[in-house]
Amino acid sequence: MRFMMLMIPAGYESAAPGTMPDDTEQVDAMMAYNRSLQEAGVLVACDGLHPPSMGARVRFDTGRPVVTDGPFAEAKEVLGGYWVINVASRDEAIEWAKRCPGAVNETIEVRQVMETDDFPQEMQTSLADFEAMQNR
Repeated sequence: MRFMMLMIPAGYESAAPGTMPDDTEQVDAMMAYNRSLQEAGVLVACDGLHPPSMGARVRFDTGRPVVTDGPFAEAKEVLGGYWVINVASRDEAIEWAKRCPGAVNETIEVRQVMETDDFPQEMQTSLADFEAMQNR
């Protein structure tokens, strides 16, 4: 089963556009962690995300799409990156998250990815080509 490990770095919600990691040792440690996920055969994908000041939000609460450019004043926590891993259990995903060389301001949220089989039987026809869309 697939899990996303969502990196939530405190303070990133107000980072200036173009902010990049500046600690080479931390980047080296994170790359070593990424390699360990890859060598274990559990890594599906991983990416870092630019700060919200370079992003946009599209809301639909008015019935029409409304675009707001970042940064987002109401944001308390934002994503800084993610991993998708394929492991046997939630406990295994949490064990991988615990091995991450996270900094003191970082939190990893572990969330299971919805699989087609998780949806009710009456929706299976609607989802018939979903996995093909994901290039899996």
